[in-house]
Amino acid sequence: MRRVSHNIGQWISRLGWLWIDGQIAQISRRPGASTVFLTLRDPSADLSLTVTAPRDVVDPALSDGARVIVHAKPEWYATRGTLSLRADEIRQMGEGELKARIERLRKLLEAEGLFDPRRKRRPPFLPHRIGLITGRASAAERDVLSNTRRRWPAIDFRVENVAVQGVNAVPEILDALRVLDRDESVDVIILARGGGSFEDLLPFSDEALCRAVFACRTPVISAIGHEPDTPLVDYVADLRASTPTDAAKRVVPDLAEEEHLIRVARGRLDRAVRNRLDREQHRLDAIRSRPSMARPTALLDRLGEDIAAGVARLRRTLDHRLARADAELSHTVARLRALSPSATLARGYAIVQTPDGHVLRSSEEVNVGDALRVRLGDGTLDVTVSA
Repeated sequence: MRRVSHNIGQWISRLGWLWIDGQIAQISRRPGASTVFLTLRDPSADLSLTVTAPRDVVDPALSDGARVIVHAKPEWYATRGTLSLRADEIRQMGEGELKARIERLRKLLEAEGLFDPRRKRRPPFLPHRIGLITGRASAAERDVLSNTRRRWPAIDFRVENVAVQGVNAVPEILDALRVLDRDESVDVIILARGGGSFEDLLPFSDEALCRAVFACRTPVISAIGHEPDTPLVDYVADLRASTPTDAAKRVVPDLAEEEHLIRVARGRLDRAVRNRLDREQHRLDAIRSRPSMARPTALLDRLGEDIAAGVARLRRTLDHRLARADAELSHTVARLRALSPSATLARGYAIVQTPDGHVLRSSEEVNVGDALRVRLGDGTLDVTVSA
């Protein structure tokens, strides 16, 4: 144990003199004592160290909450196992120096992409629950709650009251931010504070707070001070509101305005539906007024008339063809009859044939007693030659 403590002391003694910046949490000036005891706190963390300094080094105007730069040497008290600082110079940081440090920090965070607009998230149109980080019973809390509920009465809040200035501000804000970011029911977080001096708003330009806001899964709205106030957390937040009242207007819609918009939209929709119905009715009326719809059988009647005319033409053509064919047939029959032997036989002539059908042209071709057939105009006779 002693060896470990001794080794720690040796390592710390090698650090030498250092420049350290912090915030004075407490100053103890004992009457008649030549040494002043200070508690120096890291504004970004729950960490503090005891600083001892000669009385003539400490400015009598220094008070709790002041930001200072201390030139000190770390000292390890092995018997008690404590670390403290022994200072020989303490400088209070002026507003100009603080602004220069904030500007350097702003450039650093911007170079790392913490201000990139593409990485900012849009808060929901109507959050289910709003997380609010602000001072207890502060004007900022009243402004956010009253204006938000005036716009949307049913909205739900989870309020985390913290210190918004002083040495405890940053640690408490970081704790509240972690609590609300882990709450699944919280859809958006508002970080709100009223106006104040430059020193009062310093916690909202703290590097640890800026990085914590950037790392949040839940969208964060920054509503710090008034319009001219722009702490660094404004650049990191997903949305910047100029005042807490402005944050209330941005986080929820106005119920009356939304109802008006709904009524207007419904009116436009009703008019659009009526106009569409009117157009369709006119179109149907125009279709119904067409001849094909007014007299659906007109086309069939016209086609029927065309068919009847076609049938009549077909019959006339067929009758004509048949009459001509009949005339041609009669003429052909007449010619055949004119050329037929029957016509000659009808005038009193006869054809004499042998039984085998041979036509006799001379009397010398037969003998007495031959059987012959005589064909007359109206029949045949079987005869026998006698002489």
